[in-house]
Amino acid sequence: MALGWWTAPAERGLTAQDLQAAIEQAFEERAQTTATDAYEVIRPSVVRVRGLPEPGAGELEGFVADESVGTGVVIVEDGTILTNLHVVQGAQRLSVTFFDGTESEAVLVGARPEHDLAVIRARTLPDDLAPATMRSTADLAPGDGVVAVGFPFGIGPSASAGVVSGLKREYISPSGAKLSNLIQFDAAVNPGNSGGPLVTADGEVVGIVTGLLNPTEERVFIGIGFAVPIENAAGAAGLSPF
Repeated sequence: MALGWWTAPAERGLTAQDLQAAIEQAFEERAQTTATDAYEVIRPSVVRVRGLPEPGAGELEGFVADESVGTGVVIVEDGTILTNLHVVQGAQRLSVTFFDGTESEAVLVGARPEHDLAVIRARTLPDDLAPATMRSTADLAPGDGVVAVGFPFGIGPSASAGVVSGLKREYISPSGAKLSNLIQFDAAVNPGNSGGPLVTADGEVVGIVTGLLNPTEERVFIGIGFAVPIENAAGAAGLSPF
């Protein structure tokens, strides 16, 4: 027995690599749970926004091409929706699709060009419409986790997770407009995410996604997105966000 004890392999202790791997796994699992929870909270308030031509214009074999596709978020239970002005600008008709598949015409009721924001209102509402909860950005800081929910390239609703990369950023939009006091984040967004909510781990809206930075002409995400703080966005609707 003594010989067996002496020759038995020693139990391997926890190495620094093991500890680092365990920490990374814990963070990944926590981030996944947080993003999932945030998505589930905000999903009933997210809508697909389409800008359409006049009826009959551009029709080909029953197909009507969208003039624009973006995202919006319901902020009042009467169907008031925040989105980007560049999503709806120039459209002859507006259509929104709610989380339960309900489709409705919508009308533009307000705009704030200096923040690339538009307020639209749907004419037909789901029975159980849930407006989003808005949260002050006063305590928002670089490194805070955020989730962007929207319809990139019309696909969705899609969620992407990341962190706040910076605050009070400036951005020149493709139209040449200069936007300021923006939230910079690294959650993946692409054309179609515009107008969608940027939310905290609790699913509370801190910003409206308005643009992505890309020095090429491809208009795809390379790691820098921008959102208008919810204080400015709610102000466009004449609301106090809190």
